[in-house]
Amino acid sequence: MDTTSIELVDSEIEAIKVEGNTIQIHFNRAYIEKTMSDSTDITRWWQAGDLIFQGAELTADLPTMPAVCAGGDVSENVYTYRDMIPLPLKSEGHAACQLKIKDSDALICIQAESVEMKMIDRPQYIKHIRKAS
Repeated sequence: MDTTSIELVDSEIEAIKVEGNTIQIHFNRAYIEKTMSDSTDITRWWQAGDLIFQGAELTADLPTMPAVCAGGDVSENVYTYRDMIPLPLKSEGHAACQLKIKDSDALICIQAESVEMKMIDRPQYIKHIRKAS
């Protein structure tokens, strides 16, 4: 099966915008891995995108931006994605994130009623990665 996901580790967060009950995490460089069925390669890309939470509230103080993500969890309903975000992602119901900031103890902690990952512009190719056999 073909899969596409954002790898949170080392993805670059430019800003976090809070407007009412909407919280938007802007990745200026989110690292994406794509796999294809029956292929021995993974392709790596980067692309800008916004992780948008609606009906949201912060559960911790926001860290200073810009920052580099060191991984963490993004949850939607019964699923928790560790160190990655599947693409596409759009879900109503319980949503949350707890993202770690590289070289820091800081976290981005959000509880929400929905989550969506909106990619911006076109993905930019980086390289092929050979899967271990």
